[in-house]
Amino acid sequence: MKIVEKNILGIIPARYASTRFPAKMLADIQGKPMIQHVYERASEAKCLDKLVVATDNQNIVDVVKGFGGEVVLTREDHPSGTDRCHEALEIVRTTTKIGYDYVINIQGDEPFISPEQIELLASKLDGQTEIATLIIKALDMEKLFNVGEVKVVLDKDENGIYFSRQVIPFLRNIPQEDWLKYHIFYRHVGMYAYRADVLAQITQLTPSLLEKAESLEQLRWIENGFKIKTAITEHDSYCVDTPEDLANLLSNWTV
Repeated sequence: MKIVEKNILGIIPARYASTRFPAKMLADIQGKPMIQHVYERASEAKCLDKLVVATDNQNIVDVVKGFGGEVVLTREDHPSGTDRCHEALEIVRTTTKIGYDYVINIQGDEPFISPEQIELLASKLDGQTEIATLIIKALDMEKLFNVGEVKVVLDKDENGIYFSRQVIPFLRNIPQEDWLKYHIFYRHVGMYAYRADVLAQITQLTPSLLEKAESLEQLRWIENGFKIKTAITEHDSYCVDTPEDLANLLSNWTV
């Protein structure tokens, strides 16, 4: 896979006070905290020039330093991982005096993250790309109609033109149980890359009507004219949002 030579900073946002699972970044998985699993897997991605954890909690700072990772302490009041990434980028720029062309936002609660996913996303960063994200084909009806799974439709250049919790597009005159036979649907995989100057701009935008309706921040960016390039991955994402998610993950965990 050819990757355009760009200086890329990988950031793993790691908020401590998760509503449904406080301190989940420190949850034990096979003798290591979850954040360490994510960090070690992301470190295998050859496209990253630097990798840091961005957290709002000193306990996470200490744990990351304990396993030899790089970490920055950010404010507690960020509304999203995107906003935390922006502050972390500014901290890294200030402390290292190094500029970065792109930031890749790597989810801290996905211990199955694949370095190939990161490299695939980086392959879309050609200097012109403003924002990029991963998508995957929807292959089963349960996930297709699950409102917790975000769906996306593309333009001819594979830019995401709308993201929704509902199934889009609607296939008229075709029974829903047959939809997968007649159309290729895509689900969103929650990893983003931002051009550094674009990251600074989108964090200053006011929440939009579509964003509020669907509770999806990427709709704010689209409404304001930014393009989101997509890359199709074959690796699904496995998020840990609750203790039950972690229990299910551990029952299927293979090192």
